Formats: sequence, C-alpha cells, structure tokens
Amino acid sequence: MGMSVSEAVSTRKSVRAFTAQQVDPADVQQLLKDAALAPSGGNVQPWRIWVLTGDVLQTFRDKVRELRADHPMGQGGEYDVYPQDLWEPYRSRRFKNGQDLYASIDIPREDKAGRINQFGNNFDFFGAPAAVLVGIERRMGPPQWSDVGMYLQNVMLLATERGLATCPQEAWTSWHQVAYETLDWPEDVMLFCGLAIGYEDTAHPINNWRSDRADTSEWLHEAKLRNG
Repeated sequence: MGMSVSEAVSTRKSVRAFTAQQVDPADVQQLLKDAALAPSGGNVQPWRIWVLTGDVLQTFRDKVRELRADHPMGQGGEYDVYPQDLWEPYRSRRFKNGQDLYASIDIPREDKAGRINQFGNNFDFFGAPAAVLVGIERRMGPPQWSDVGMYLQNVMLLATERGLATCPQEAWTSWHQVAYETLDWPEDVMLFCGLAIGYEDTAHPINNWRSDRADTSEWLHEAKLRNG
C-alpha cells in the first residue's frame, strides 16, 4: 500500500542537504507532469517550468558561483519575498525560524560569515542533483500566483510519495538575471522561485530539524455574524 496524502503532508519538509545519488530525469518530468492536475482558476494553468539537470545544471551553478564572491546574498530580487517592515506575529515567526535553522547546525548568531555561507548554499540548490526554476508571466496577478503555489504543493507532495526530497527556494529571485542570461528564458516571464529535487542526506543535522507551526488559536476562526 502506497503512502497516503496525510502521510505525505506530515512527512514533507524542506531538505537542505542532499546525497550525490542521481535522479532519473524521466522521473522528474513525470513528477512535474502529474502535478499539473493542481487546481487553477479558469483552468489558466499559469506555471512555467524549467528543469535543470546534468551539464545545464552544472553550468548554471558555476555561473552563480563565479558571482557570489562579490554578491554573497545575491544580486537583488525582482520582488520582495517578505513585506517591508514585517509586523507581528509574522516577524517573530520568521526570526525564530532562522534562529532554529542555524542552531541545528551549530552556527551562533554572532557568526555572520557562517550564516552567510549557509545561506549561500541556497544557490547551489543544497547539492541536489536536479532542480526546477518556476516562472510566471509578468502580466499575471495574485490569483495566478496562488495557482503556482498550489502546483508547487502538488510537486512536493508527489515527490515525498515517491521517495524524493525537495526544497522550495524563493531566494532564487536574487539571481533572476543569471537565469535570464544563461537559459532560454522568455522576456515576458518572471522567475518566481527554484525547487531543489533529490534524495535526502538523512545524516546531515540540518535535515533533522523541523520548523514549528503556530497554534490554531492564532489563525483558525469560527465565523460569526457581525451583528449576531
């Protein structure tokens, strides 16, 4: 009996260290195809997907690596991953998430170089043997961005079911220009995020950490009539 949806949801996590085991490109293609049954308003299906494996992935990594010495945090995004001046409780959640992540690999807060180096692993897809860059046409609006999110959730849950690990990475907006210059990328499409795909390095301590979730009392509401 295969993995249930509930098991896939509860066991999926963002993996930040991968083994060297290769992923069959045909399996990646099938995974991405199967995920396209995701809901989409008006059946627009706005996601645009580029798969990077083999020499293409290595060339792309090498190009980014060349530039990282001068731009350790990237060259700047096309959109803000988080709102400016993030407010509570979201600011505290984000702060704690970062603290917990670095603590899992024994990088103290005062070790700025260590933190920058770990953040830079984003731009190596954490060593994953396969990667995806996800785009959306610039004329699309927030509802279509939500469709892309639902597609990505399908990809990650199906990957979990098939024994693969993933890590979604909005940080790749910081290197959008490299993608546009290196790959056959159309001008009317914005790079939204990357997705690392491979096999989890279960021995790496960073993969033994899980981010926590807010109590339902913070976000779950029973609807009531305003004048009731």
